[in-house]
Amino acid sequence: MNSSKSSSQRKELIFLILYAILFYVVVIRRSLQLSHDHYSKLYGLRAGWIGGRLNDVSDAQWRNFRGNLPILTIVFGIFTLVANTLRAYCHLKARGMSIVWLFISLAYLSYLHGACIIFILVIASVNFLLIKIFGQKKYFMFVLWVFNISVLICNRVYEGYRFSSIWRELSYLDNFRGTFRWHICFNFVTLRMISFACDYHWAHCHSRLDKKKHIQNCAKCSSGQTCYLLLQERNIQNGNYSFILYLCFLVYAPLYIAGPIVSFNAFASQLDASQRSYSPRGVAVYGLRWILSLLLMELMTHLFYYNAFAISGSWKLLSPMDVFIIGYGVLNFMWLKFFLIWRYFRFWSLVSGIEAPENMPKCINNCYNLESFWKNWHASFNKWLVRYMYIPLGGSQRKLLNVWVIFTFVAIWHDLEWKLLSWAWLTCIFFVPEMIVKSASNGFQVRSAFGEFVFRELSAVAGAITITCLMVANLVGYVIGPSGMNWLISRFLQTEGLPTLAFMFLTFYVGTKLMFHIQDTKQRRD
Repeated sequence: MNSSKSSSQRKELIFLILYAILFYVVVIRRSLQLSHDHYSKLYGLRAGWIGGRLNDVSDAQWRNFRGNLPILTIVFGIFTLVANTLRAYCHLKARGMSIVWLFISLAYLSYLHGACIIFILVIASVNFLLIKIFGQKKYFMFVLWVFNISVLICNRVYEGYRFSSIWRELSYLDNFRGTFRWHICFNFVTLRMISFACDYHWAHCHSRLDKKKHIQNCAKCSSGQTCYLLLQERNIQNGNYSFILYLCFLVYAPLYIAGPIVSFNAFASQLDASQRSYSPRGVAVYGLRWILSLLLMELMTHLFYYNAFAISGSWKLLSPMDVFIIGYGVLNFMWLKFFLIWRYFRFWSLVSGIEAPENMPKCINNCYNLESFWKNWHASFNKWLVRYMYIPLGGSQRKLLNVWVIFTFVAIWHDLEWKLLSWAWLTCIFFVPEMIVKSASNGFQVRSAFGEFVFRELSAVAGAITITCLMVANLVGYVIGPSGMNWLISRFLQTEGLPTLAFMFLTFYVGTKLMFHIQDTKQRRD
């Protein structure tokens, strides 16, 4: 029985792999053709360095990061060399290293934001004062969240403020606003301010983690290393909740611009004793893999102009099949872009002795449900949301309500735009049925081979539906906006679009089953 089952699974796996190869051959060939036929109508293409082809640098975030990569590498190389040398020769611990990194980071911020660094320091100081005054009060969480969300909204509404609007005598400072808008970076500072405040507030409470039991069950901790969960749940000495360490945490240079996001407890613990998860060789290999990923991105932007199609609006003139290919390509471009940006800054943090959570631990093409997707897309933010919002709001007991509060906050945190709120609420609409079905299926036990087959097939269908919903939600949130959603739906529900819709669903169904096989292989190895 088992041999026939494994034989059928092998045959299925061969079919799935052949389908996946055929799919990517079709997508790559058509993408090359589209880029060749429409390049003259697209915005954001510049002279490239691969085979005389144009390079798609239409995405402003990627263009700025790529353009500043050489100077960033030199600057962070100097920063980490200075900090690590002082740590080694002066035997510095948390207090000493916090002073070193604070001076380095303030110099970095002075270049980025110029005189606007004053706004950052003033808001951070007020937040610290509120923590020290109300930190042990029962209503502290209410005060904390009201203050930080209000600051977040005001920063956006007033676009970082102007000195002239505060006091006319300071208007000359508006000429020294630096090279990077401070209120954009401050979104991450807000998360760190809340992290410090909550960790300080919970320092006098009993830990929610059974450390002995965790060490026994955690493969990383039982091997003598310390996992991130244990680092953030570790109670640190009250002396470490100082203003100097607080400021250092908020403006720590390697993670300041884009993260990944690390909790205060985890940061302070590693500032005292450097991370041990990665050896020097492991960090070097991590950096080498990043360089190879950068080359892959360069190849992708020289061959396929996915984002330029989205920016130019030219995708509206394409057939439904071509719209699907461009949409799929845009999402893969976005994933690789964030993968490179986050891993770059995480690399420099590792060199400095601070391990932050990996933001993209899993490929976008290897997620078939919403929960898995959000655990693996900006994963450090997901960990932050779980620790500082989801659990305090009641955790799994109020899951159906919490998801609306959390995703609304995520949208506001990103920016005050209707398309982001639409993305957040669309995601919630797709999330709620998945949670209900998942909750019901947890109590369902399969007792026969046929029942197992049916359950697996239904799970694959559900996965295909989920991937389709994820694709729509992310395209609405980051590419076409709410106004483009009606056009997208009507385009695919026309006679011309229905075959494409069927092909898309079949592809996601096959992809989901392929993910099942990958998951089964991993379980057998474990």
